[in-house]
Amino acid sequence: MSQTSPSRPNNETTTETGLARFGDPLVLILTIGFVIAFIGLSLWDMDRVADGIGAGFAWTARVLGSYFQVFLLLTFFIGIGVALSPAGRATVGDLERPEMSTFKWLSIIMCTLLAGGGVFFAAGEPVYHFLVTPPAFDTEAGTAEAVAGALAQSFMHWGFLAWAVLGSLTAVVLAYAHYIKGQPLRPRTLLYPVFGERIMRGWFGGVVDAFCVIAVVAGTVGPIGFLATQLSFGLSELFGLPATFATQLGILAFLGLIYITSAVTGVHRGIQWLSRFNVLLAIAIGAVIFVFGPTLFLFNAYVQGMGTYISSFFTMATMTAETAPGWWMQWWTVFFFAWFIGYAPLMAVFVARISRGRTIRQMILAVAVMAPIATTIWFTLLGGSGIYYQLNEVFDLAEPLNNFQFDVATLTVAQALPGGTWMAAAIMLLTLIFVATTGDSMSYSIAMVGSGHDAPHPLIRAFWGGVMAIMAAMLLYMGSGQISVLQQFIVITAIPVSLILLPSLWTGPKTAYAMARAQGLLAKD
Repeated sequence: MSQTSPSRPNNETTTETGLARFGDPLVLILTIGFVIAFIGLSLWDMDRVADGIGAGFAWTARVLGSYFQVFLLLTFFIGIGVALSPAGRATVGDLERPEMSTFKWLSIIMCTLLAGGGVFFAAGEPVYHFLVTPPAFDTEAGTAEAVAGALAQSFMHWGFLAWAVLGSLTAVVLAYAHYIKGQPLRPRTLLYPVFGERIMRGWFGGVVDAFCVIAVVAGTVGPIGFLATQLSFGLSELFGLPATFATQLGILAFLGLIYITSAVTGVHRGIQWLSRFNVLLAIAIGAVIFVFGPTLFLFNAYVQGMGTYISSFFTMATMTAETAPGWWMQWWTVFFFAWFIGYAPLMAVFVARISRGRTIRQMILAVAVMAPIATTIWFTLLGGSGIYYQLNEVFDLAEPLNNFQFDVATLTVAQALPGGTWMAAAIMLLTLIFVATTGDSMSYSIAMVGSGHDAPHPLIRAFWGGVMAIMAAMLLYMGSGQISVLQQFIVITAIPVSLILLPSLWTGPKTAYAMARAQGLLAKD
């Protein structure tokens, strides 16, 4: 069923002239100003910047951690309710049929949202929780009884709640405002149902967009920088290349070339092709691990881990600094939940952009249910294998994981898998492309925010991709510790971003029903 919708540029090569191609000047000034200020202050007094952000990070986790947790819980359950309601039949956009196949669409979603962070933590996080029992459980660490809880805790951090906040209710709000009301795909549009046209003009809307872009830049530069250190370490261990800044710079240059090219060629070419290749490579690696690795252990571990995840869901989701060690909440549950909140507005922009022709039900269930299940399987294949080898004393990751050296954990687990060095090289390639799919989609999304429409000029996409790569390089030059400081900053940015997302808890269902009524699927008021 078609619907009346404002004219939208469908051509990926839509161009603009003059200063308009650079987008909203206020957004540009604030975001580039943040990049320059962060790097400049780090060069002036690195320790003071780290201490200041660290203090803000700790305060946010201690005071607002429970707020973030409740917000994610509400987003997930309300989103599922909307998907299963009659309004779930409404179609996103003005197309009779989806503009891309289901496999391509799901591939882009998986690669964009799981990204390098999920691959980076997939091997080490379950092993860490196996060695250090999470607060929600009382099993003895390092024993067979600790396996289910270790996987369940990892599933909590990367499962239903994390994915739902990234693109369910918020994507519905954006889809309605964009495809029916003709508003641009920008974070400020999330507040359109509350403030109306006022939010779309003036400085306040620009500040809203800038906060969201800054959060995404902080959250994306981290994985880009960590990938450089991880691959540098891997190349040194596997092939004897020096793990120096020059090697890291070469990796960043290669990575930047990949994701900038992908972003410039657009959703229907580079982004789609790269995501599809990455999913096929992940399936191939997963199949090898499952067939030639500890198959029975992995199968049983997944069943037990998923069962524990479901049975202990609310216990894990509602742990606070009062019932769990403050440092644990700060560096695990609250850190991840705040990270996903920071990403959410621009992820929602991207999900709304690629989901034209899909129903609301398909969009929400793909993001909030199907993708998390695929993520839990991936964490079981890599992390479960790591637990198996740790349990059977093939290696000992206690020391590196206690020091949060997840690059060491990933390579160690990869080398123990079937194929050894070849498997390690394949996983490093997979990680590279996963981070590239984050870089291209976020470059594209930031460009959409700046330009105000869904086909931003290729130069804008390339510009933002280059900014993130250069920022990662400069921070690595100062030391990988500054990358960690920047990642902590995203927890602080989650405060204003969460307030931008908060209205979607009620505007999401409201706009879903409005979309269904506009398409004649429900009786009009």
